[in-house]
Amino acid sequence: MAIIKPFKGLRPPKNIVENLACLPYDVMNSEEAAQMAEGKPESLLHITRAEIDCPPKTDIHSEIVYNKAVENFEKFQKNGWLVQDEEPKYYIYAQTMNGRTQYGIVGAAACADYNNGIIKKHELTRPEKEEDRMILTRYTNANIEPVFFSYKAVAEIDDIVESIVNNEDPEYDFIAEDGFGHHFWPVNNAEKNRKIEELFATKVPFTYVADGHHRTAAAARIGLEKQNKNPNHTGEEEYNYFMAVHFPDNQLMIIDYNRVVKDLNGYSTKEFIEKLKESFVVELIGKETYKPSKLHEFSMYIEDNWYKLTAKPGTFADNDPIGVLDVTVLSKQILDPLLDIKDLRTSKRIDFVGGIRGLNELKKRVDQGSMKVAFALYPASLKQLIDIADSGNIMPPKTTWFEPKLRSGLVIHSLD
Repeated sequence: MAIIKPFKGLRPPKNIVENLACLPYDVMNSEEAAQMAEGKPESLLHITRAEIDCPPKTDIHSEIVYNKAVENFEKFQKNGWLVQDEEPKYYIYAQTMNGRTQYGIVGAAACADYNNGIIKKHELTRPEKEEDRMILTRYTNANIEPVFFSYKAVAEIDDIVESIVNNEDPEYDFIAEDGFGHHFWPVNNAEKNRKIEELFATKVPFTYVADGHHRTAAAARIGLEKQNKNPNHTGEEEYNYFMAVHFPDNQLMIIDYNRVVKDLNGYSTKEFIEKLKESFVVELIGKETYKPSKLHEFSMYIEDNWYKLTAKPGTFADNDPIGVLDVTVLSKQILDPLLDIKDLRTSKRIDFVGGIRGLNELKKRVDQGSMKVAFALYPASLKQLIDIADSGNIMPPKTTWFEPKLRSGLVIHSLD
C-alpha cells in the first residue's frame, strides 16, 4: 500500500503567491523563463531556472547556476517569501480548466515506494535530465517542484476533500496568465490529516506517475544517496520522502499529443495517400479542420486539406495495452514503414505538438512549409496509462499530455 505523509510545507504569503507561482521548469527555455520572471523578483523561476540571474550564455548545468539557485532560495526565505508551516499537514490543490476542476492532495510520497514498485511509471527517463534535477535537489535540500501522480479513486478520500473545499475558503485562489484557475487549501484539521494518511495506507495499493518521471526518479535517487551517507539512518528522515500531488483517476483527462513530419520519404502526396489506403479507410474532409472523435481514428493535414483516417481491423490489438494505443498504430502503420521514422526519440524529421495548442497549430506548421504532413490523434485514456503501468510496460514516447500543468511554488518540501 502507498505511504503518503503530511509534511511541513514552505509556502508564500497570499499577497505574493500569483507572482511567485510559475510553470514547471521543463516547459520553457531560458529566454522564455527570463521573460516570465521579468518584473517579478518573487518568481520561483529565480530558483528553478536560476540561469536567468547569471551572465548571458552561462551553461545551465554549471555550478554557477546551482549556487545561484541556492542563494535565491535562501533569499526567498530570508525575505519572508517562503515561510514554513509549523505542523505537518496535507494540502488540497485544485485546478480549473474550461469550467472543469480536478482536486489533488499534496503529500510526501515515499522514495521506497518508487524503488519497490508501489509507485508505477509508464515512461523511460533520460539520465541527463534526472541528473539535473538531482543536483538542484542536492544543492537546495528541497523538492522545489511537485510531481503529478494519480491513484484509483477512493470515495472516503473524495469525501474529506469535498468537506474541506465546500466549507472553507481557499488559502490561495487565482487565475494564472494562461486562464487556468488554481485553488489551494492547507488541511488544518488534525483528525482529517490522520484519516487521509490512513486511507492512503489502507485503500491505495499503487500510485501512478502521470507527469514528472524525471523529477520522481531524481527524488528517489537523492533519498537513497542521503540514506547511504547517514550511518544513523532510521527511515523516518524527511529525505525519505518527496512531494507529489495525487489526483484521483476519475478526475483527470489526458489530451491529445500530435505529430508533424518534415517530408514524405520520397513519396508524392498522391502516392502517399494510396499507400495509406492499405491500412486505413481514407476520407477527404477538405478545408474544414477535422478532429478525431474516437479510438483508432486519425486526422491528417497535407497540402491544404484535412483527411479522416480510420484504422482497418488487424492494424491494432485491443487486447494488448501497447497495441491498442493509437500512437502505436501510427508508428507501426505509417511512421515506420512509410516514412522511415524508426525512433521517435532521436529522429530529426518528426516533431510533437501538444493538443493544448489546437489543430490550427498543426495546419500552421504545414502551411508555412516547415512540415509536410500532420497527424492528429484521439487522446489516450488514463485507464490505458494505468493498464500499461500495471503490466510493467512502457508507453511509446510522447503519448500523454496533461493540462493544466501544476504551478510550482504553492508549496515546497524541505528535506531537513
